Amino acid sequence: MTGGAKREAESLNDSSKNHDDDALKKKKKVEENIVVVTTMSNTNENKIDEDLHSRQLAVYGRESFRKLVGAKVLISGLNGLGAEVAKNVILAGVKKVTLSDDCDATMSDLASQFYLTEEDCGKNRAESCAAKLQELNPAVEVVTVMTKDVTEDVLLAHDVVVVCDSSLHSQQDCEKWDEILRKEKGKAFIKGDTKGVFGSVFCDFGDSFTVVDQDGEEPKTCIIASISNEHPALVTCTDDERVELEEGDLVTFSEVKGMNELNSIKEGVKIKSVKKHGFELDIDASKFSQYVGGGIATQVKLPKEMKFKSFADSLKEPGEFLLSDFAKMERSPQIHLMFLTLEAWKSKNGGQLPQPGSDADAAVFVALAKDEVNAQYKSVEEVDEKLFATFAKTCRGDISPMAAMFGGIIGQEVVKACTGKFTPLNQFFYFDSCESLPEKLEEADLKPTGSRYDGQIQCFGQATQAIMEKQNVFLVGAGALGCEFIKNLALMGVSCGASGEGKLTITDDDIIEKSNLSRQFLFRDWDIKQPKSTCATNAAKKINSKLNVTALQNRVSPDTEEVFDDEFWGGLDVVVNALDNVNARLYVDSRCVYFEKPLLESGTLGTKCNTQMVVPHLTENYGASRDPPEKSAPMCTLHSFPHNIDHCLTWARSEFEGLFEKSPAEANAYLSKPDEYESNARANADASMRENVEKISQCLIHTRCATFQECINWARLRFQEYFHDRVAQLTFTFPEDAVTSTGNAFWSAPKRFPKPVIFSEKDDGHVNLLKAMAILKAELHGVTVGVPSAEVRGDEKAMNKIVVEMAAKVEVPVFVPKDGVKIETDPTKKEGDNDDNGMGGVEDDQIIDDLLTQLNNVRTSDLKGDAEYRLSVIEFEKDDDTNFHMECIAGLSNMRARNYDIAEVDKLQAKLIAGRIIPAIATTTAMATGLVCLELYKVIHKAPLESFRNTFANLALPLFAMAEPIAPKFQTYKDEKWSLWSRWIIEKDYTVRELLKYFEDKELECYSVSYGPALIYNAMFPRHKERMDQKLSELVQTVGKITFPAKRKHFDLIAATETTEGEDIDVPLISIVFR
Repeated sequence: MTGGAKREAESLNDSSKNHDDDALKKKKKVEENIVVVTTMSNTNENKIDEDLHSRQLAVYGRESFRKLVGAKVLISGLNGLGAEVAKNVILAGVKKVTLSDDCDATMSDLASQFYLTEEDCGKNRAESCAAKLQELNPAVEVVTVMTKDVTEDVLLAHDVVVVCDSSLHSQQDCEKWDEILRKEKGKAFIKGDTKGVFGSVFCDFGDSFTVVDQDGEEPKTCIIASISNEHPALVTCTDDERVELEEGDLVTFSEVKGMNELNSIKEGVKIKSVKKHGFELDIDASKFSQYVGGGIATQVKLPKEMKFKSFADSLKEPGEFLLSDFAKMERSPQIHLMFLTLEAWKSKNGGQLPQPGSDADAAVFVALAKDEVNAQYKSVEEVDEKLFATFAKTCRGDISPMAAMFGGIIGQEVVKACTGKFTPLNQFFYFDSCESLPEKLEEADLKPTGSRYDGQIQCFGQATQAIMEKQNVFLVGAGALGCEFIKNLALMGVSCGASGEGKLTITDDDIIEKSNLSRQFLFRDWDIKQPKSTCATNAAKKINSKLNVTALQNRVSPDTEEVFDDEFWGGLDVVVNALDNVNARLYVDSRCVYFEKPLLESGTLGTKCNTQMVVPHLTENYGASRDPPEKSAPMCTLHSFPHNIDHCLTWARSEFEGLFEKSPAEANAYLSKPDEYESNARANADASMRENVEKISQCLIHTRCATFQECINWARLRFQEYFHDRVAQLTFTFPEDAVTSTGNAFWSAPKRFPKPVIFSEKDDGHVNLLKAMAILKAELHGVTVGVPSAEVRGDEKAMNKIVVEMAAKVEVPVFVPKDGVKIETDPTKKEGDNDDNGMGGVEDDQIIDDLLTQLNNVRTSDLKGDAEYRLSVIEFEKDDDTNFHMECIAGLSNMRARNYDIAEVDKLQAKLIAGRIIPAIATTTAMATGLVCLELYKVIHKAPLESFRNTFANLALPLFAMAEPIAPKFQTYKDEKWSLWSRWIIEKDYTVRELLKYFEDKELECYSVSYGPALIYNAMFPRHKERMDQKLSELVQTVGKITFPAKRKHFDLIAATETTEGEDIDVPLISIVFR
């Protein structure tokens, strides 16, 4: 037996009976020291639950994810960092996680370890939290083993070994483990450590490691307009989009007509001289065939080979460090030396660390670094004594934000090691957040008190802890970010004051779905369909029972200002956003600016995250800068000229919503109040109203179904119209040789000449689409006659047979193209721009009147005047695989793709694009919230602007870019100075005249006053002079047609003013306190 096979036989999951006696003895010895929490069945090994992991699959792809679900990971040290790594790796979905720890839990652990409680103190940390970690993902096998029993065979039975607690392992131990793993290709060693606000990560993936995808981005593509027969060949692309390729990239070609030689170069062609809409090929194309048309250039993503040094060699020669903050260019070598010095300190002091806040220990630590350790390693030219003293005074601290941040980073490195997806860390990363610390670090303040917050107190002190416990915090959102924030805040003791001092308010109007469970770690299977905020609150109370928390299910918006009123906002100390859409963020941002509250903002997208600190009067607000709007395809492209699968999916979702949601909803509006609807339609008889009434007539007259056979009939005829008749008409109107008014080919790139799809009962794609459409149509109309049972519908073979038999009965009219049909080709025309739709100038009101008459007849005869009859409106839900929504959209999209010879997609890819799913993984989320919570300390300490950091990070590269926030812009006039944070408050209910005088006293002329859209006063309107002596509160309510709530004590006005020189000047909001 070979050494590799022997080790496999000795692995923890080996079931082979063909190993020798020696292997049996070793396996038995290993198993005796392992506690198995859950033994998983291997009957569906490496099968992916795409409902659960859809957001992760959007990041990793199927191939990488299959590698991940076969990986085995050992994590040594179940302190806060170890628990974070374990959580992220288990949520990622590896095959097996082994937890190794010899330490018993202490009260100090509770500041960062979220799966330990006071009752666990004195018990083994790994065994105490293993069952809770197992709950995160039942598909992962979680086992525990004592660290002393981790032999060479145990190490080599795992793909990745992670060391998270340096108190368990000396430097020599880590060097030994690393050397063992380096013996076998494909093994990885990762070491992480956090000490107070300092952290480190080291990665060794062996002598040869292949990165299959360096950044995880989709290959870039270009649609070709022309290619010259030159050397080098000049490629010109369509001017729809800018060329995003880079100098030196390799590209392959497909669908090139004429110059077929390019299509056959599979290894790719190097490009150069990249311009906005073109590039050159490093190839002689002078003898190639003449280019005729078409073609797509696709970037070739090449694998990358990496070589890693051992841990022992890297300590001596660390090479380049990954930087996080360019304001700390020389910091990494200093921190590298710190951790080396800490090892030397521990060896001299029986494994103990310097005392918290001790000036004496700090002095000895600095001397040790200067006189011995730096002399040996020569890491830095000069030791930063102040920085080393800070490290020595706080290194006993163990805080949740650092554990969360580094747990995210290390968790992602584990995934890289298992899959080859993304670029690994090469090889050290060091980080500190000294700016989070209080200004003074005194031994008496940092002395532990025997509380669950000692891990934090030994770093930040008792005074900071007392402030944190009294904070009133508003957390907006309880999803992926929200769960991590709640956990961090509970561990930090935020809003955990005695006698109810401090309060955490959490709000989220969403409920838990299955797909949430892969990253929203506070939720379990049994929480599905329950409110997120409630379940998250209950879970947080288990982490820290002292948390004073209130859960709400209200969306934060203008509609809920009676819930989140002035008193609520005024009582807050800080707001934390955990939202997933820009509009909600902007609204919360506006409230924070108005009430002058700090806002901690963050967001994630796959492996990328950003954080932004919004601090009153120190920084600009979130809304001060925005990303450009996403580019959308023109209406004519979606309707008639798609050239990629995104266009097909966008069209498919639009059709789905029109057929099953928008049109039926309009019909229900008519059925609810028919007389009122008819009256309104006749009074507003325009093209838009005609379109709405036509939708109703389609639902209730032309396509209303009473049997399942009728639903099949409708689906079959829709199929014919969508994918045959419309395309036949399009190609009749614009044949393949059509030219534009300028003489150019009409079907030039990016347009693709389509071909009709002929329905075939033997094509599963055709049959599955008919099935989905018919089932949804039956649901819409409440059809029960002839509908197969749920059991039959769940049997694809049986159901498809029924659909084929029913479809064969449908009479499909022969389509004859028509002359003079108008097909929109103007890319500037938008959805909703109406024309006469080929009605030959017939008046809208006449069409509307005829349709309403028909509808009234149907309502009183066919529906027998049933006032309760309604259609069952179907709202698109992407995450329910039993509802046929995605089958319908994927089918519609793929049939359209066949029309235009575009590559089709499977249901998962369709779900990601049509469902507008945001790629999300637990690692990025954890890192983002850790970074934000480090900024929370700065808010509490009222730190200066230069201490705060906004961050952009991409774990795929990896890349960290931290920067000081931008200060707000200030406006000055005379002796006044103001910014976006300013308000001019008037403690009296002024009249208009008094308000104008208020501005005159500031040497400003106010010529217009408004309340929202309501114009209260304008100097240009003579009649407004009658308002001069009216109270502003009366005018606002009468002109604005509002009534102030009883609790409202003020209102805000926007004033337009100019200086005495006649120049316009923007002034702050004017707040009138009228009660």
